[in-house]
Amino acid sequence: MSATLDIRAPSEQTEGTRSQLLRWLKGVGEPVEANEPLIELETDKVTVEVASPASGVLSEILKHEQDEITPGELLGRIATGEARIAPQGPAHGGAARPGTVGAAAAAAAAVPAASAGRQSSPAVRRLLAEHGLAEERVSGTGPGGRITVEDVLRAAAADGGGPPAKTAPAAADGPAIRSHRVPHTAVRKRIAEHMTQSLLHTAPHVTTVFEADLGAVLKDRARQREEFARRGAPLTLTAYFVTAAVAAIRAVPEANSRWTDTALEIYDDIHIGIATAVEGTGLVVPVLHDAGALDLFAIARGLEDLISRARAGRLAPADVRGGTFTISNHGVSGSLLAAPIIINQPQSAILGVGKLEQRPVVVEEGDEQKIVVRPRCYVSLTLDHRVMDGHQANRFMQTFVGTLADWSA
Repeated sequence: MSATLDIRAPSEQTEGTRSQLLRWLKGVGEPVEANEPLIELETDKVTVEVASPASGVLSEILKHEQDEITPGELLGRIATGEARIAPQGPAHGGAARPGTVGAAAAAAAAVPAASAGRQSSPAVRRLLAEHGLAEERVSGTGPGGRITVEDVLRAAAADGGGPPAKTAPAAADGPAIRSHRVPHTAVRKRIAEHMTQSLLHTAPHVTTVFEADLGAVLKDRARQREEFARRGAPLTLTAYFVTAAVAAIRAVPEANSRWTDTALEIYDDIHIGIATAVEGTGLVVPVLHDAGALDLFAIARGLEDLISRARAGRLAPADVRGGTFTISNHGVSGSLLAAPIIINQPQSAILGVGKLEQRPVVVEEGDEQKIVVRPRCYVSLTLDHRVMDGHQANRFMQTFVGTLADWSA
């Protein structure tokens, strides 16, 4: 006896976001074990593995690489029991796995490219058009002879790139402009859409800029750094920024809210997202949940865990959900000031922290003024002007910079 089980995209993990099928980790005809990673999906936030629902043989692949999928959508099927399907080679378009090429794979190799092309994904069809390639000219290496993005790029390179890509026109009688195309990932496309929607179609952005003195923070960090490290929590400046942001949110709760058509929803919990650049992926925002209930050590430990897993590509969907306020510490890469930083909808504000520098400032000592050098940085608050007015934003920033300047353990 045999049975067939559906493999579906997770519905609870993607939380309404769009996803793209990144790769199949098994080919049709290959055995799989229950709970073994079977598919990698790239959502607009993180990469998610889909595990096999049972032991058996991968019998059918319905959604292919680069295909966009929706939560709960049917991706493929597994045959359990006595059923065995002839292997068709890897689903991801690479070299065939040893011992998996059978009659079905040989038949797939004989499928005309035109037949495969008719089933091409939207990304493949778009690339074919951009490079001026006919489907019949591209050999598909995907399952059943299906054309993949890599097949198109490889064919375009061999063909000299086809017609020139759409680039800025060269001056009359000038040299042609050489270029190459890098297909957008699901994350990059979603970031672009999210930022455009936030800035141009949702929230009127306003930015206020203050300067923060970090002298007291640096002294405290020097005093506690080694102890924190021994306890497994590197003490970064971001941990202090989170603590000061919590104090500022308590002073101005509207900063921790979202706008709705009927009311301003002010969150009682403080969940702070930390914008993190991930090489090859883009910007992700892991969330430190319940930051308002954490002391400095717990914040430092939580940040280390989140950011290290973000950069290793090991964030779970829950790690990027539920943020109520965001901090972008863009100064770590040398930026002095960024404005406006686009609000992470549906939040109402985002805090930017610039590069720490030694700067000359005028201070008063008694009746005298003198110039001293102090460790300072620019900080900015970009806010949804529907939610807050300038005096509220300034009170938030006064509390934030005051907490840092007057830091005491």
